[in-house]
Amino acid sequence: MNKKIVPDPPVNTSTPDPETLRAEDLLKDREAIKRALDHYIDPPAPYTEKPRRPSTMFIVAPSMDTESLLAHACESLATASVLTSDFANNLTGPQRYSALAIQQSIMLAELAVNRALDNVDPA
Repeated sequence: MNKKIVPDPPVNTSTPDPETLRAEDLLKDREAIKRALDHYIDPPAPYTEKPRRPSTMFIVAPSMDTESLLAHACESLATASVLTSDFANNLTGPQRYSALAIQQSIMLAELAVNRALDNVDPA
């Protein structure tokens, strides 16, 4: 017996009408566009109904004044900057550059907080 190399063609060899295929594709595209627009323009109810309630385990006293909060934030950022710089000195290559990029972001935030402090209490 000879083994057949080429498989048998499918039973239904008729091709669908190109107009029908195009109409089906357009319908699928419209449905996808509608889903995308609904997702971004009209988000599902859980996003709009219930606002996020942060945990009250750690809370800043509501009576804290803005200047004290900014001063504390500035000190925390300065500490984070020094720690990141020290950490970066122990690294090499791409990891070092990543740590230095983080340190630069911290320094920029520290500058912004310092400017806010100047605005709150100009010396």
